[in-house]
Amino acid sequence: MKLVPYGKNCYMIPRSGRMKVDALVYLNDFLYRSFVEEESLKQLVDAASLPGVYRYVVGMPDIHAGFGLPIGGVMAMDASKGLISAGAVGMDINCGVRLLRTEIEAAKLSGEDFRELMRGITSRVPTGVGKSSRYHHFTKKQFKEIIETGMKALVEMGFARSEDSLYVEEGGSFAGADLGKVSKEGRERGNQLSTIGGGNHFIELGEVAEIFDREAASTFGLVEGMLTLLIHTGSRGFGHQICTDYSQIMEKAAARYGIELPSKGLAAVPIDSPEGRDYLGAMLAAMNFSYSNRQLITYDVRKAFAEKFGRDDQELGLGIVYDVSHNIAKFERIEGKDLLVHRKGATRALPPGHEKNPPPYRETGHPVIIPGSMGTSSYVVTGGSQAEKSFYSLNHGAGRVLSRRAARKQFDAGMLKKQMKGILFHGAKERKLLDEAPLAYKDIDNVVETLHEIDISRKVARLFPLAVIKGEG
Repeated sequence: MKLVPYGKNCYMIPRSGRMKVDALVYLNDFLYRSFVEEESLKQLVDAASLPGVYRYVVGMPDIHAGFGLPIGGVMAMDASKGLISAGAVGMDINCGVRLLRTEIEAAKLSGEDFRELMRGITSRVPTGVGKSSRYHHFTKKQFKEIIETGMKALVEMGFARSEDSLYVEEGGSFAGADLGKVSKEGRERGNQLSTIGGGNHFIELGEVAEIFDREAASTFGLVEGMLTLLIHTGSRGFGHQICTDYSQIMEKAAARYGIELPSKGLAAVPIDSPEGRDYLGAMLAAMNFSYSNRQLITYDVRKAFAEKFGRDDQELGLGIVYDVSHNIAKFERIEGKDLLVHRKGATRALPPGHEKNPPPYRETGHPVIIPGSMGTSSYVVTGGSQAEKSFYSLNHGAGRVLSRRAARKQFDAGMLKKQMKGILFHGAKERKLLDEAPLAYKDIDNVVETLHEIDISRKVARLFPLAVIKGEG
């Protein structure tokens, strides 16, 4: 795939063959020279070949191959005549990141303090693939309420502060979620609330290491040297089953609608078809599941902090800065058009003053949290003045340069410890985490700078990890 320069930090794959639109990829010189994955570019071209796709498809600086649409891919569809694709949303629907701030100075905590906090958190929050929830007391009626109303239900049940939902995308409650559109197998996999799973999911204790925009940081409550928490997880087996089920349904249905699919991973149907409407209901159910998952983890983390410090969790801060989704298809109005924006490994980013910003962040733009690897910095940014060019989308992380298999072959436990540079981690043994080694990922600084330099994003703060909880698998 030939990349043609298309302005600063941007390259184009011009429309050709079956492509309906061009493809754009955002890379700075370092990323362009060091790593451009052919398979991920092919997947962008495939997405650009679907009927109803609008203007162009977009690859973020963290782009790497996925299932159908690449991870770090954005595809906008005309809302009236376009398609919806389960694969273009992804297996882990609403995988996302939540950032909490505290009133605790990180430098005042010892290594043993961090170990006690990690033990307190992991005693409450199961980690690793296949682990089930501690919240077995939820009745079927309560679970249905959680799925169909999201965080609203948890506020009423006492698992959230009254203000928490103000700091979550869409208030953590997507209307239209329908548990009835989730298969029996999917509902049976709904027993994983307040679990983080494995892979690149984590709970991270860190500190605000650097401030770039003092006004925005002040609005977000971020102060240099203060302890922060990142919670990165998604809809677990519940969302995975929904994607699996509807990818198969869409693949079979596509031929009936005369849709020629470029790949099985991009199986798609008309948005307003019965299959499309059913998937929307199920996807939104997974969205609410995921926000509720991160909320229950937040509740458990607050309890662990209160136990460790012997104080009310409100006194310790632990307020939500923001919670954003990575994998979603969402109706939005952009460039005067009604679009269904598929973001896979990408997150919405609205600039200052945009009417869709939540009220607390109307003037600054809402925070976007971009985690690095478990041994590198993470960033808090907002959308910039040029964010509309990427359909108000940013990258969701650093992006892999090595597959999990390649990382396990290339690194050993000693190399992992060296790459972690003294950062504590709790969970699986070192050899079980080799696929998450920092050098398996792109350089987060270059990834973030790519969009910051062209004002698609604006840096607010840099966070640095001090202790990381990860699960096996």
